[in-house]
Amino acid sequence: MPPDAEWLGDLVSNRVASSERSTHVAVDDHNLIWVDLEMTGLIPEQDRVIEIATIVTDTNLTVLAEGPVIAIRQTPAVLAAMDEWNTRTHTRSGLVDRVLASTVSEDEAAAKTVAFLSEWVGPGQSPMCGNSICQDRRFMARYLPNLNAFFHYRHLDVSTLKILAQRWRPDLPEAPKAGAHQALADIRESIEELRHYREHFLRV
Repeated sequence: MPPDAEWLGDLVSNRVASSERSTHVAVDDHNLIWVDLEMTGLIPEQDRVIEIATIVTDTNLTVLAEGPVIAIRQTPAVLAAMDEWNTRTHTRSGLVDRVLASTVSEDEAAAKTVAFLSEWVGPGQSPMCGNSICQDRRFMARYLPNLNAFFHYRHLDVSTLKILAQRWRPDLPEAPKAGAHQALADIRESIEELRHYREHFLRV
């Protein structure tokens, strides 16, 4: 094939691929990234991340896409070091078995998640959204630094509204939460909780 024809073929292929992506992907720097990590404990210096999930919404909290739900490989020794509450919770949910069966490292989990998020929002644009999200960020900064760097430095922490509502509107019922301690289920509840406060507390 002549060089010009080869170049033209590549150009057409790239444009077709771009067109196909555009029917499925809408990059918008106003989109919000919701994230939840499950960990073996609360102390980043001694505990590890065992599951991650993400959801992308628009500014109106409409879910645009759910990212990969990833059990992260950890050694049996790491899991054996969990306290009684974490052992019971993560065994009952099936997460312990998923972690032991997983072949995905922390770096691979971060890369898969960044690849998904890049289809919906640019790097450094979305705050990190969720409940008590600073705790997730502490672990992310230590074990998933490339993913941590994808977020804006700001947080959208639904727990802040919960605390304010408890003090300023004690008559307001809290949003119902199952507390499954499974990453994807917990994110869905965080989004629903913010919708609850938007309607009944912020009233916008």
